[in-house]
Amino acid sequence: MNIVACYKCVPEEEEIEIKGNQTLDLSKAQWKVGQYDLNAVEAGMQIYEEVGGTVSVLTAGDAVVDNSKLRKSILSRGPEQMYAVKDEALNVADSYATAQALKSAINKIDNVDLVLCGEGSGDIYSQQVGSVLGSMLGWACVNSVGKINAANGNLIVERSIESGMEVLEISLPAVVCVTSDINIPRIPAMKDILGAGKKNATVWSLSELNTEIKNGSDTISILAPEQTERLQTIYEGDSDENIDEIYKQLRKLNLF
Repeated sequence: MNIVACYKCVPEEEEIEIKGNQTLDLSKAQWKVGQYDLNAVEAGMQIYEEVGGTVSVLTAGDAVVDNSKLRKSILSRGPEQMYAVKDEALNVADSYATAQALKSAINKIDNVDLVLCGEGSGDIYSQQVGSVLGSMLGWACVNSVGKINAANGNLIVERSIESGMEVLEISLPAVVCVTSDINIPRIPAMKDILGAGKKNATVWSLSELNTEIKNGSDTISILAPEQTERLQTIYEGDSDENIDEIYKQLRKLNLF
């Protein structure tokens, strides 16, 4: 089975600074592989260990996707090949445009049986790219998957729903979006990190893929929430009066 796990390079959230006008300053933030994407890579490796084949990783973004440190970080987790779509236009790409770039790369790679995505990106967390990608490819697409097994050339997947557990058998090719509790991503050993530098990496521009991307939405602004003083109101006990008062306070804050 030929598997491609998608990932995104995101800024380290602890190093993001908030300016006085509530905008975000990423200038001092280091870049890393999104934490939810590591679950997709690990799921791909576990399927590979079960049925064989190949595991590659794919990303799309601006110049950061070609960062050697990030390349080693993702390849040290087992995949043999990295693919990337690099273009400055992808710096401001929304879910639709990102899916366009990934679709073109997957078609270029060819003979892909399974595309795995995390439940959402580590920065925007829109949870849309995988579903849009599946639609663009015209493949079966399932999200919120917490377990995957390969059987008779198909996949048996499980996902939690409100009324219990749903078990589906899907034919390939397919796009599967996995949850963060599907597995615990492996921690690379030193030999894995050193060996990652010898693995192949292919980087394409949008023009090389004969692809033009177009955002499906316009971002008006990205602002951090306003800083407010904590009220530190404490209600002791579970009396009806306390519950009623908490309800009134939450309503005032428009939390539901």
